[in-house]
This record gives sequence, C-alpha cells and structure tokens, in this order.
Amino acid sequence: MHQPVIGITTGYTPEKDQNRAQQSVNHEYVLAVERAGGCPALLPMTENAESVAPLFAVLDGLIITGGPGIIDGLVGKLPDDLPPVQTLRHKNDLWAFDTAQQRNVPILGICYGMQFINARFGGTLYADVQNQCGSLPHSPKRTDAPVFHDVTINTNTHLANLLGVHTCETNSYHVQAIEKIGQGLRVNAISPDQVIEGLETEDGRIIGVQFHPEKMPGTMFDHIFKNLITKAIDR
Repeated sequence: MHQPVIGITTGYTPEKDQNRAQQSVNHEYVLAVERAGGCPALLPMTENAESVAPLFAVLDGLIITGGPGIIDGLVGKLPDDLPPVQTLRHKNDLWAFDTAQQRNVPILGICYGMQFINARFGGTLYADVQNQCGSLPHSPKRTDAPVFHDVTINTNTHLANLLGVHTCETNSYHVQAIEKIGQGLRVNAISPDQVIEGLETEDGRIIGVQFHPEKMPGTMFDHIFKNLITKAIDR
C-alpha cells in the first residue's frame, strides 16, 4: 500500500543574529502521522516559494500546526501574551496551503492551523476570546493548570463520523478563536461557552480542530490523523 507523504508545517523562532534563528515543531505531530501510517515530512521555511515547490509537488496531505497569533481577519488587538505570527512563517504557511488547495490534497488544521484555514476562507477571529466574549479560560496561559473542557460534536459532520461520539473532553491551548466561520466551511464542534472548536468543508477534505489531538495519543482522536492518511491514499 502506498505510504502517503504528509507535510507538517513548522514554527520559527527569530534571533537578532539570523544564523541563530530556529525552525522547529513539536515531535508529537511526527509521531501522530507515523502511528496513522503516513510518512511525516517537516516543511522548511524558505525565502522563495520556488525553493520548496518540488517538495510541495509530492505531498499527499498537509498538517498546519499550532502557532502564534493569526493576523488576518483579526477582530480586536492581540494580547501581550500572544505574539503575532512571524512574516516568514506566515508566507510559508500561505505557500503550503495554496499549493495544497491547487492540488486538492487533504488538509488538517490544528489550533493556529484551524484559525489560519478559517481566515483563508474569509472568516474572522477574536484576538482574545476570553476577554472579548467573557468565555471560560481556553489557554493554560490564563490558569495555573492545564485546561480541559467538554466539546459537543455536531451531528451529520465528518468529525462526528470519525470520533463516533456526541460529546467528548478535549485539551485547550488557544487564546484566539473563530468569530465568524469562513464561506464554504461549516462548524463541526463547539464548547459549552459556544466557542467554535472545529470546522470542515462539505466534502471533508479539509478538517480543522481547535484542540490538539496529537497530544492525546491512543484515544479516539487518533482517528483524525488516520482519516487524513486515508484521504491522502484515496485522492
């Protein structure tokens, strides 16, 4: 059976001395793709799109990982504890997403990745959902302990079919949240305080979740990565 190549976007830590700048990603993303049967490929950040075009051309799927503050479609001002996305990461994420769209490959967005997808479809984002909406804390930055909460999975959605449950508990690491869903997307999950926790396209080729399934291995959330691999093989 074909082992699909799954591109994984990475984070960027700039330094005054550019030679010391770091590009990295949490290893849990790599392990999640490996467990699901895919070949993980970390995507480098380059100055020119042409440099990564040959790599993008062989990807069978794409994961847009967690990250800093989204700046497109922003409602309000980013808080002090959430820095804006770096220009280099932003343009590389755009290249990866736009190429995946052109090639019709499946996409999974996680946390920042889900918000990024929503912005690309014309949706808007709260800069600080807790302060703007009076919601419960959704980030451990605002508490003294990890944050977990229940999520309601909307029926007749691809995420519901994958997880096989109507409600479940998830982790939570986000300060921003979706204010308005993008055109062509639909909500597939919501928290008790009505924060959007997931989105998808009608055909299920694109799925986004606000929580971090890669941090919950050996649970029902593995099906999210297995679905990405299945769609990558079947495309």
